[in-house]
Amino acid sequence: MSLDLAHLNPVQIMMGILGGSAVVFTALEGLLIGKRAGGEPYDWRAFWTTVRINLLRVVAESIPMGVVLGVALPFGAWMYEHRLWTVPMNTWWGWVAMFFCTEFFYYWLHRAGHRIRWYWASHAIHHTGNQYNLAAAFRQSVTGKISGGFVFFAPQCLLGFSPDAVLISYGVNLVYQFWIHTDLIHKIPFIEGILNTPSAHRVHHAANVEYLDCNYGGTIMLFDHLFGTYVPEKEGVPIRYGLVKSMTTYSAIKVCFFEWANILRDVLRARSLKDALGYAFGPPGWAPEGRGLTTDALRRQMQAATGSPTGAPTDEMLDRMAASVAAAPDLNNRSPAPVR
Repeated sequence: MSLDLAHLNPVQIMMGILGGSAVVFTALEGLLIGKRAGGEPYDWRAFWTTVRINLLRVVAESIPMGVVLGVALPFGAWMYEHRLWTVPMNTWWGWVAMFFCTEFFYYWLHRAGHRIRWYWASHAIHHTGNQYNLAAAFRQSVTGKISGGFVFFAPQCLLGFSPDAVLISYGVNLVYQFWIHTDLIHKIPFIEGILNTPSAHRVHHAANVEYLDCNYGGTIMLFDHLFGTYVPEKEGVPIRYGLVKSMTTYSAIKVCFFEWANILRDVLRARSLKDALGYAFGPPGWAPEGRGLTTDALRRQMQAATGSPTGAPTDEMLDRMAASVAAAPDLNNRSPAPVR
């Protein structure tokens, strides 16, 4: 039997090669960590949970894909037809402009994924792993295609970038981020604070309250500096990864849909339309009358509990914090930019 690749375009072939290579490197990292003396054992159960999540993605995204693309592609095409000007993509400066434009809109998409609960419901999956490794790069949302993230990139078409170029640029941005999901690489001289590095992204994935809601950049940290969300990794400060309230399940179904279930529960018990909208579109952890544990509330509670607004709260501490603010919602709701 011969392998016929004639029906594949070069981009599909390249993505297949990159995907296969990434899987190999992920497995090698697991073996390396597993043999590392004194280190935390590699969580192979979490690895296989990630594999099952990606199998779910293949199935789940194939069902609504026609509907999603039926909205997203015409929307982007319409914007391109009504573009303000045309950026020539056969020039070097056109691709440079595309790079920074994509990074800008990715920054705001990623920030929304931590600060707006509707988007967090999809993005939270990426932060459920309690270890920080290459496998975490593959733990991606099953519902990302239907939560409306494309609205952050369609404006690029209005600015004159072709839809094909936007997709390519966004794909390159995501591919770059694979290698930074590791704690085997310490700080890299000269580029920290400029490029997105393993150190910068470790901070982003931390459940430590001083690290919540920061370092949203995809490939560079420019817009984190401009908008005040860049936080460097502090020497000697242990990082706890995962959600603020740790997720211990290995069920792919629960990992994929836990936050959507929490939103539905909170919206159904809301006492007003305003509260229902707050539960769905407010920051993670929001509750009426300030009774939730948002990022700011968590920092205040950590200050009151430990004398310092730093560190990662234990589940027991979170329960006491919730009681102190009379927070009704389950703390898994509030996993803002925290636990990434």
